[in-house]
Amino acid sequence: MDIGELLSYKPPITSKRPLSGGNLGIDENETEYERKKKIRKLEKLRENETAKLKEIKLNAEHQNEESEKVEQDEKQNEMIQQILDQDVTEGDVLDEFTLKRMILLFEKKSLKNREMRIKFIDLPEKFMDSELELHQAIQELHAIATVPDLYPVLVQLQAIPSLLDLLSHENTDIAVAVVDLLQELTDTDIMQESDEGANSLIDALFKNEICALLVQNLERLDEFVKEESEGVHKTLGIFENLIEFVPEKVEDIAKQGLLNWLLKRLKAKIPFEVNKLYASEILSILLQQSPENRILFGELDGIDVVLQQLAIFKRHDPGSAEEQEMMENLFDCLCSSLVNKENRDKFLKGEGLQLMNLMLREKKLSRNGSLKVLNHSMSGQFGAENCNKFIDILGLRTIFPLFMKTPKKNKKRTITVEEHEEHVLSIISSMLRHCRGPQRQRLMNKFTENDYEKVDRLLELHFKYLTKVELIDKEVENMEKESDMTDEEFENEVYFRRLEEGLFTLQLIDYIILEVCTNGPTSIKQRVTKILNLRGGSLKTIRQIMREYAGNLGESGSTEWVIEEREHVLQLIDKF
Repeated sequence: MDIGELLSYKPPITSKRPLSGGNLGIDENETEYERKKKIRKLEKLRENETAKLKEIKLNAEHQNEESEKVEQDEKQNEMIQQILDQDVTEGDVLDEFTLKRMILLFEKKSLKNREMRIKFIDLPEKFMDSELELHQAIQELHAIATVPDLYPVLVQLQAIPSLLDLLSHENTDIAVAVVDLLQELTDTDIMQESDEGANSLIDALFKNEICALLVQNLERLDEFVKEESEGVHKTLGIFENLIEFVPEKVEDIAKQGLLNWLLKRLKAKIPFEVNKLYASEILSILLQQSPENRILFGELDGIDVVLQQLAIFKRHDPGSAEEQEMMENLFDCLCSSLVNKENRDKFLKGEGLQLMNLMLREKKLSRNGSLKVLNHSMSGQFGAENCNKFIDILGLRTIFPLFMKTPKKNKKRTITVEEHEEHVLSIISSMLRHCRGPQRQRLMNKFTENDYEKVDRLLELHFKYLTKVELIDKEVENMEKESDMTDEEFENEVYFRRLEEGLFTLQLIDYIILEVCTNGPTSIKQRVTKILNLRGGSLKTIRQIMREYAGNLGESGSTEWVIEEREHVLQLIDKF
């Protein structure tokens, strides 16, 4: 190719290099519309690619955050486990040094809170932190209950007065926390692990008047607040622990305000709940274990309070098992208190007999308790006035139908057939022993009416319980005396066993037979003799049973009354 050709050479025209995005190159022959259309497609492709890149970036960041969170959670779990392991280790090695450090810390927190309250008396936000720290320090002292052997150290460090002082703290949460701690420290199962520790703790508590301080705290607690209501329940738990561990202190406990508070709590117009049940239980324990508490109970008008609480069950059964238990506790309170003559007089004046009689007629769950209370009010040395009054209020119309037909026991009836028959027979025998004049005549007439049906029933019961006693007599013949038991102790044990198995009820039956046969119309004895002969019985058996009864009269009253009662029974036997 020469120079002229080279100068005149032109390269062939080709299409331009396509843009990124595929075959979207711009052709010179394209129209303006087609060119803009391709440009829009290019921009859309670029936007899609940018969106995809952002999505990938976000996913990556999210995955990184999740992995970091998992690692953080794992670290937190490891830290919590380390703390728990550390706490367990420290709890396992609680010793005297650790206890002293805990008490010192508690005393510091208590002092700090006291100072802050005095300094900022009208600014609760200023002393609230110190109060929280004090509450936490009290909670930490629960560890002491796991080592009762350290109780003497607790006492030596003067921690008991400091704790009891907090029962009067302005913040009831602090007082309730102390109550919670004291209940755990005085738990009888825990104290039995260390006699020395338990005795030192109990002595320190009574020395610092724990009972009076607990009652003062009870007076200010509001049972409509859940936490304070729980505090009341735990306080009653402390009293129960103290009574169980030192029963000889039961009188001191009652006198320091507890008995009075219990009566106020029972008559408070608050819907039934567990604290009322617990109060009735503690009251029952106080009265069962102490004659002085029974006297104090009467002086505080306890008879009227309990009768008022029982009156609601005259025509209505308890609404729950807990309420039924409370009702039974109240009946037990009456039975215990009626040992005293003064309380029987208050029971009579408070129309207790009328209430019990109405309960018997209504046939509700209260019938069993009322029958037991009637028995206690009419038996023994001081039962004469109540016996005569019971006949005056037409009680014979109530008691003799129960005598003729014993109600069957069911799931709701907590009393057995034998217990029911024992109470009814005891009431009738008490009326025969105490009633005189027109009341006695009305009582005797019951045994002759309706063709001597009461006499027939009496002999039916006689043979029923005589069979029981004969069976138990065969068993006790084979009883062997223990090596460390004297002959007298063995005889007493055998006699008590026979009483429990039916001998006492048989003695009541035969006493009634003696009374109606010797002091009633001669036709009654004729009826008795006829039935005995028909069934192979004898008057001699009845005499033997009653002689044994007269020879074993216990100390159910004064010495003069026991002697008088024995002579009365022996005279009946001679006339029979």
